[in-house]
Amino acid sequence: MTTTLRGMTWEHERGYGSVVAAAEAYREVAPEVEVVWEYRSLLAFGDQGLDELVDGVDLLVIDHPHIPFAAERGLLLPLDGAGHDDELATLAAQTIGPSHASYQHQGRQWGLATDAAAQVAAWRPDLIDAPPRTWDEVFALAEEGRVLWPAKPVDAYSSLLTVAASFGADALREPGIFLPRDAAREALELMRRLASLVPEDNLTLNPIDVADRLATGEQYAYSPLLFGYTNYSREGFREHPIAYVDIPAGPLGVRGSLLGGAGIAVSARSRHPQAAIDHAFWLDSAEVQEGVYFDGGGQPGNAVAWDSDRTNALSLDFFRNTRTTLETAYVRPRHPEYPELQNEVGSMITDVLAGRVDIDDAIDRLDEATARHLEG
Repeated sequence: MTTTLRGMTWEHERGYGSVVAAAEAYREVAPEVEVVWEYRSLLAFGDQGLDELVDGVDLLVIDHPHIPFAAERGLLLPLDGAGHDDELATLAAQTIGPSHASYQHQGRQWGLATDAAAQVAAWRPDLIDAPPRTWDEVFALAEEGRVLWPAKPVDAYSSLLTVAASFGADALREPGIFLPRDAAREALELMRRLASLVPEDNLTLNPIDVADRLATGEQYAYSPLLFGYTNYSREGFREHPIAYVDIPAGPLGVRGSLLGGAGIAVSARSRHPQAAIDHAFWLDSAEVQEGVYFDGGGQPGNAVAWDSDRTNALSLDFFRNTRTTLETAYVRPRHPEYPELQNEVGSMITDVLAGRVDIDDAIDRLDEATARHLEG
């Protein structure tokens, strides 16, 4: 008798093609198990609450900031103590930066880092000799009209945290304070300057939109802050391959990029919990991550795949060239209400970039929202 596992992932080759390819390969490992995947939009992946998804599915590909809420509400099954603790220890040792730990809460493991990502930089090797490495170099290229930057609300918000951290100020580390005022002003002024030098519609674009535009035509050659997509570094995925590198260095070097990525979790309402847990650990294993998961369009979360000569050769050294950014990434607060804070203030950051909101007013509102969501 066949056991059917139902999973929910997100809409892109990286999120969907990877797990579908792995599900097909899993039939050879566990012939009695069929894994069927559906997907939701990238926006819903970051914004939609997991309480709306856990019914009717066994596996979920999720964004790590949702872990505290999901864990405290009993929406997910813990993956420690589930018969795979030796494998869990191996995966912890094979993490990319803080990816594995970002799926922990209150001493338990609620997800596995199947996909590792952070804001990185992207460039066209056929259009410029080398990418900018400092913000002065970024602005020089932007003044030539060669730069794109995704700055729709969630990405503008992400860039604010990345820029501030790269200059030495990690956000949301003091009660009721989003960022120290001087650090917030410095980051927002840099971002507003960048916004004035890129096409106006960049305030409506996400990283996929920018990658698609970078991969076509001859005008645009670089983007300083966007979540990396290894698909675009592979021959034949789009008209021109894009190479990815570390973010521009701040005074302390490369540090503080906002950690993204995706993890696989098991619904607490799964009808087949052990089969779902078994599949999750198989999917996150080094062999699968470096093999069928990557080949299906995935961006692995396992360090063995990031170190692989094969995956790097097929992706313009995507993994080696962004590794420092991932290893020094900033992790958002582990608080059940944190996603609500991010969802509320993102549009205001885009409004600052457009000149519709004063920077000091925005800082006041950021602090007020921080106190209300995280300290209330």
